[in-house]
Amino acid sequence: MLIAGDIGGTKTDLAIYSPESGPHVPLAQSEVRSADYPSLQAIVSEFLAQVKTPVDVASFDVAGPVINGHAKVTNLPWVMDEDSLRSDLRLRAVHLMNDLEAVARAVPVLRASDVITINEGDAVANGPIAIIAPGTGLGESFLTWNSSQYVAHGSEGGHSDFAPNDELQIRLLRFLLPRWGHVGVERVCSGIGIPNIYEFLRDEEKILERDETAELIASSKDHTKAIVEAALDPQNPSELCRATIEVVVSILASEAGNLALKVLATGGVYLAGGVALHLLTALQEPRFMQVFTRKGRFEDMMKRIPVHIITTRAALVGAATHGLESLRGHKES
Repeated sequence: MLIAGDIGGTKTDLAIYSPESGPHVPLAQSEVRSADYPSLQAIVSEFLAQVKTPVDVASFDVAGPVINGHAKVTNLPWVMDEDSLRSDLRLRAVHLMNDLEAVARAVPVLRASDVITINEGDAVANGPIAIIAPGTGLGESFLTWNSSQYVAHGSEGGHSDFAPNDELQIRLLRFLLPRWGHVGVERVCSGIGIPNIYEFLRDEEKILERDETAELIASSKDHTKAIVEAALDPQNPSELCRATIEVVVSILASEAGNLALKVLATGGVYLAGGVALHLLTALQEPRFMQVFTRKGRFEDMMKRIPVHIITTRAALVGAATHGLESLRGHKES
């Protein structure tokens, strides 16, 4: 049996799988707040004690770089490594991978019901595939074909430089530069980035906010969630929150286009992550594709790239896919 996990800065998803059930049908599943626990071992031990199911191997994806079996969650004070996890949890094998590598591993096994297409395009068979995922932070990865199957590649592209694509975004960069010195695209295109844009539009662009909405956001434990909900309120949306979301969508579209150009993603671009799902209706509006394709002489090529939004827990599916392959390998050996 396999335990797979998606370890994020906000939440951790764990699930048990068997080779017979496959990566889409967990036998047991749990979701907890990551910050409520001192370590991954603590979460996994609690979960295994609850489900009382013996497992042989583990496959975990982590929101941060994984180097030589060692990882640190970018937005948590956790440090972990495969050897310690294997020993502490008494398992035969533990594999750690970057969370966006896990999302990439999921793409080839996604079902039609797992995606919403916002640009049909004209996919090139076995062409490279790009993945961009705004969640708590911003993740990027890609897939290449090796003559027999797709190979997943993780990255930390979400920490590359924010590249403004209009005058408003240039002013946004100038507003944020004094805070950090380096403004990675994650600072303006993720859960932690949305409040930064909101403050810029409020303080520098002087877009007014209703008193009751301002108080609601200020008192909320999750400012990002409050801003998104106020922006998408069907009855009385906040002008400032709506403007914030429009900037986020524009930045996400531009960065998705940049990634597509860098890996020549003729096989398609996939959006994942909680922020993408919360902004689903906004991403389906024409603005996203207008900005995505606005790449000068390459505009026609960009229009041919399929663009999809993943609606399932792709990182967990990807971690499970790798883990089940590992489990089969252990049985064969």
